[in-house]
Amino acid sequence: MKKAIPKPVRTVPVPATQPFEVDGISPYVTPTKDFYRIDTALPAPIVDAASWRLRISGMVDKEVTVTYDDLLARKLVEVPITIQCVSNYVGGDLIGTARWTGVPLKELLEEAGVQPGATQIMGESVDGFTAGFPVEAGLDGRDSLLAVGMNGHPLPTEHGFPARLIIPGLYGYVSATKWITEIRLTTFEEEQGYWVPLGWSAKGPIKLQSRIDVPRDGASVAAGRQAVGGVAWAPHTGVKAVQVKVDDGGWQDAELGTVASIDTWVQWRYEWDATAGQHELAVRAVDADGHVQTAAFADPAPNGATGHHTIDVQVG
Repeated sequence: MKKAIPKPVRTVPVPATQPFEVDGISPYVTPTKDFYRIDTALPAPIVDAASWRLRISGMVDKEVTVTYDDLLARKLVEVPITIQCVSNYVGGDLIGTARWTGVPLKELLEEAGVQPGATQIMGESVDGFTAGFPVEAGLDGRDSLLAVGMNGHPLPTEHGFPARLIIPGLYGYVSATKWITEIRLTTFEEEQGYWVPLGWSAKGPIKLQSRIDVPRDGASVAAGRQAVGGVAWAPHTGVKAVQVKVDDGGWQDAELGTVASIDTWVQWRYEWDATAGQHELAVRAVDADGHVQTAAFADPAPNGATGHHTIDVQVG
């Protein structure tokens, strides 16, 4: 039986309610049973927590080894963070937000002492999978975690028990090592993560994106006032605005929900006066720095999909 996760010493509270309700919109926190998963190992590895060890090695002043009990005895934090798979197409569902509980990665790195010249943090899984990301993402103050819990419970086996990395703002293929056994300080010249030799980019910042959840593509709705809703995200930057366009009309501002931090997606709602006929709806987001989501279409490879999510709706 998995041990209960101790109460965190710091919790970033999730908004108790959103300012609106739209039937069918993605919940702010994704239920664990609905959370996406992408594995290179099938079936998921079964790891014995009692014998599990994590080693911090490479370009460090001293190697550090921790046990599962060591992690649970540390000062844990709980933070809502949105993570996304780079394979997610525009409008896709390979993305979710969970309340992650764990040890700040920065504390572990400082304990080991990162040597000058180290540019990459490489996570390695029990199955040999590797994923590497810039050292800055582990040290710059963002809530990067060695996570042991998900939505108030120990990590499920399929989501990386006993521990995994969660790095805000980076696609999972460069950061979200599950069933982790080693954190290695290295350089991008010295090592490549699993996906990089297969043609994916060495660095994977999540791109500004938005999605229409309601209505669904191809839906039929009645004429009159209709709620359009969905989510938008720019993890570790934040979303300032979401805009909706109907057919060839202008972009109109949507109402935004509340967020726990810039590291999560935001729900949005737009009231549409639907008229009879076939219509195309599109959505775009503007991040906190003022960058507008590009309309240029790109496939997920090699560094993330882009373009506006559009749907067709029949009214009347």
